[in-house]
Amino acid sequence: MKSPPDGPSAHEGPARSGVSRRTFFKLLGTSAVTTATLGASNIAKGLAEANAERVHGPGAVPVTLKVNGQPMTLQLEPRTTLLEALRTHAGLTGAKESCDRATCGACTVLLNGDPVYACSLLAIEAQGAEIETIEGLAATGQLTELQQAFVTHDGLQCGYCSPGMVMTLTALLRKNPHPTEADIRRAVAGNLCRCGSYPRIFAATLAASGQQPTAKLNVIPPHEHALA
Repeated sequence: MKSPPDGPSAHEGPARSGVSRRTFFKLLGTSAVTTATLGASNIAKGLAEANAERVHGPGAVPVTLKVNGQPMTLQLEPRTTLLEALRTHAGLTGAKESCDRATCGACTVLLNGDPVYACSLLAIEAQGAEIETIEGLAATGQLTELQQAFVTHDGLQCGYCSPGMVMTLTALLRKNPHPTEADIRRAVAGNLCRCGSYPRIFAATLAASGQQPTAKLNVIPPHEHALA
């Protein structure tokens, strides 16, 4: 009988690499953790670089706004609202500060044609947008049809809500030149008139759109309420 050749027997198969299954999975797990850590590190680095370009303040920074067609650069703290920027820094006091909680609409301005509460929008967020205030409507000294209708139909009493009302309804008439009374009511749902002049505001808006106000909106003829 011949002696077996040196080395492993034929039935033992090929030589092993010397790495156990446990070691293999341990190495695999370590590799995955390392890869994930590096990936997270790269993501964090990317976010930090991106945020470095967007984070401003806490001190005043230059903020460029386009108001009534004119660009202006103001030095503002990033926390400054658009309302404060307009009133305190730009000298445009038409938009009124009242509730300062986005509930009354006295501060309404148009942002890219849509009414917004200026008290609840940061000025820095309005960069690049078209901002329109009540001052911009009659910049040439000529009242718009809506403004004139407010005068004709006594659409105001104390007048504090009027700039916001006019801006909201200006946006409505630009998008819907012939609104119904229901359309008008929906449009000014976010504008509060504490004097209760809503019927005259509705009548003025209908008149500005070339429509005849309904009888119920003209309980007292324009300009005669002082004598009633």
